[in-house]
Amino acid sequence: MTRSELIAGLAEDNPHLTIGDVERIVAALFDEMTNALARNERVELRGFGAFTVKHRNARAGRNPRTGETVEVEQKSVPFFKAGKELRERINKPVPVAAVKKNGGAKS
Repeated sequence: MTRSELIAGLAEDNPHLTIGDVERIVAALFDEMTNALARNERVELRGFGAFTVKHRNARAGRNPRTGETVEVEQKSVPFFKAGKELRERINKPVPVAAVKKNGGAKS
């Protein structure tokens, strides 16, 4: 799902809001999540999962093209851990009729 698909779906589910309102809400939500992660805070969405920042130490790496050893600097990377409810919904068995309807693809 893309950001525009998310906005369209939310606007459809909430006809009392304009597309512009939904765009601002989604932008504000993502901005707040990004800012919290930038402050090294945890962002938890109950039933969905938690976003944290993991820190990777500096290390010696290898240039795959030349084989030369290169120093990789320390860095911070975002990390997502799915919540219990999300894991359960993803692992829920798909009815056979739904699989046939989608041409064998699970959705």
